[in-house]
Amino acid sequence: MIAARLALVVLLLLAAAAPAQARSVPRGWLGVQADGPLTEPGGRYESEWDGVRAAGAESVRVAFDWREAQPTATGPTDFSRLDAIVASTAKRRLPVLPVVHRTPAWAAERPGDGAASAPRGTEAYTRFLTALVGRYGPRGAFWNERRDLPKVPIRDWQIWNEPNLTRYWTTQPFAKPYVALLRASRKALRAADPGSRTILAGLPNESWIALRAVYRAGGSGSFDVVALHPYTGRPRNVIRLIQFARREMRRYKDARRTVWLTELSWPASKGKTDGAPGFVTDEKGQASRLKLALSLLARDRRKYRIGKVIWYTWLSPEGTRNAFDYSGLRRVRGDRVASAPSLAVFRSAAKRLSR
Repeated sequence: MIAARLALVVLLLLAAAAPAQARSVPRGWLGVQADGPLTEPGGRYESEWDGVRAAGAESVRVAFDWREAQPTATGPTDFSRLDAIVASTAKRRLPVLPVVHRTPAWAAERPGDGAASAPRGTEAYTRFLTALVGRYGPRGAFWNERRDLPKVPIRDWQIWNEPNLTRYWTTQPFAKPYVALLRASRKALRAADPGSRTILAGLPNESWIALRAVYRAGGSGSFDVVALHPYTGRPRNVIRLIQFARREMRRYKDARRTVWLTELSWPASKGKTDGAPGFVTDEKGQASRLKLALSLLARDRRKYRIGKVIWYTWLSPEGTRNAFDYSGLRRVRGDRVASAPSLAVFRSAAKRLSR
């Protein structure tokens, strides 16, 4: 009788574990960027967070704007906007990947360059990181204050955005000062939360060359995950860019690291904006490229250790001259919000991958 009961318990445990084992990708593998109208103060589009969850996104990437939270060197840190975002995501049990960037004037190496300036040294930025962990990490004050919410602590932190572009980091070549910031950031994060992970800034364009520069500047061991932004005309070239990055990682004996695509997109802005980059398309092309890309990335996930894919973006405002404002799975059109054809593709892929 005892043996029979034990056998029954084992069978029940196996049955309970089966759905998790059957998934094509790990939980959190597929996500979306949350920016633009979705994260504006006031919560006008709060209901869109339900749509993010319903579409099958299992993680969100959000910009944590340093200049907004600490506009002055001596004043208190303003967490209000970040609190609202973290509350919205926690309510839906959506893990957050913050990309922490944008330099306040008081901490800038070149104040005249605005928020794109590199920080002056590393101390001010790492203090801000430490404050963020103290607010939203495993023992963060936010979770004590908001006991009405599910606790979804932030453990992954992306250090800056696209520093190989002057739009985000005016000091070029970027590698030496960026690696100094990266190394100091990892030390600060580990001190504040030993279980945290330091995510490399997403590298666009000739990303493998930028990654090589990071390694040559002594970046090995200063991050836990390589991040890429493989903007390219063809989905198959996304895989090629990952292969190029993997080649650099092998060269610098770092092949065990995972690769995250923290931005992936094909804006449907063809014929709608001036000076559009070479990877724009129309609505039909966006949907078909998204479908093929997710299929290829899921197929090659283990081969290239692809740990996360983030579509840029969830909600964007149409009618501007910015190509990326036609990248949203959902679009603000005047006083209403409409779904792009690519949303159905994303939802279908998410459902298939979660099985």
